[in-house]
Amino acid sequence: MYLRQITNREAGQRLDRYLYKLLPQAGTGFLHKMLRKKNITLNGKKAEGNEKLAAGDQIAVFFAEETLRKFMGHEPKGNPADTAVPASDSAAGISVEEYLRAYKAYPDVSVMYEDSHILLADKPAGILTQKAAQTDLSLNEWLIGYLLNGKEITASELDTYRPSVCNRLDRNTSGIVLCAKTVQGAQLLSSLLQERTLHKYYQLYVKGVVRDSQMIEGCLSKDTRRNKVTIRPVPQAESSGAEKESYIKTCYRPLHIETDKTLLEVELITGKPHQIRAHLASIGHPLLGDYKYGDKDWNDYYKRTCQIRSQLLHAYKVTFPELNPPFTEISGQTFQTGLPESFIRASEQTAGI
Repeated sequence: MYLRQITNREAGQRLDRYLYKLLPQAGTGFLHKMLRKKNITLNGKKAEGNEKLAAGDQIAVFFAEETLRKFMGHEPKGNPADTAVPASDSAAGISVEEYLRAYKAYPDVSVMYEDSHILLADKPAGILTQKAAQTDLSLNEWLIGYLLNGKEITASELDTYRPSVCNRLDRNTSGIVLCAKTVQGAQLLSSLLQERTLHKYYQLYVKGVVRDSQMIEGCLSKDTRRNKVTIRPVPQAESSGAEKESYIKTCYRPLHIETDKTLLEVELITGKPHQIRAHLASIGHPLLGDYKYGDKDWNDYYKRTCQIRSQLLHAYKVTFPELNPPFTEISGQTFQTGLPESFIRASEQTAGI
């Protein structure tokens, strides 16, 4: 018999989905058959597979060791309480050492807030949120390495739940990234983002003088081959020939006006790739440092004088709605991080336009 006890981190998911991750080489039909025949039980009883798992639940698998090894795709790691770290994590093709390497590689990532379910990380510009290629290291690997290093998660738990980032920032966008440490945390953040009840705010420098707060709308289409988006006004939206268009909404207000630029606060109502950068550029106010959608000559001036090498876009604040237990600690709370030093350098410089 192979026994697994559900941890707080794994709780909240359905039994059948848990089993698919625990035994990835077994077919879904086979797993349901094993549940019917009580070769897999939940808390010593027959289960259907649609039960929602709670911390402390026990799952027993009555397979021969060879069969168990075959369906797991690796040697069984034993009880989740084990702290031994295996050489590799075959389910993802990633070594545990790689997670720890990512954690050590990014010492400038700071933890703004953390509880048993979620973590808010302050990401510097230049770090990927998620891998773009198999050889990349990203904030996602940093998160798992951080939890492994702090003994908050064991290697065996990675078979059935993998902590992950829940929103994506561009490599050169800095600021707050939402991370889930548990299934319940992932479910919460996913629902808040989908329902748009979590408010996300950015600060950024744009070219020109912006005096009034505005809410702007548009339709965004993405050219995947060029990794570039196009914005059209809503009344003129048509099929772009690239990909299906998405409705977008962006709110902004000026915080500080300078001779050639304005520091804006932007609330992202919808969240699409490159939305802020492309949307503001489409109304004549491109971001400072943004070479994809911006003003090359203006960017070059700040690159020479202030070493601004990428867009000044910082996800600086998030506000949570009212929430029920177990999330009362963050209910209605606002979390804010300071601006990177590159913003200070830019604020002390002016270019003629």
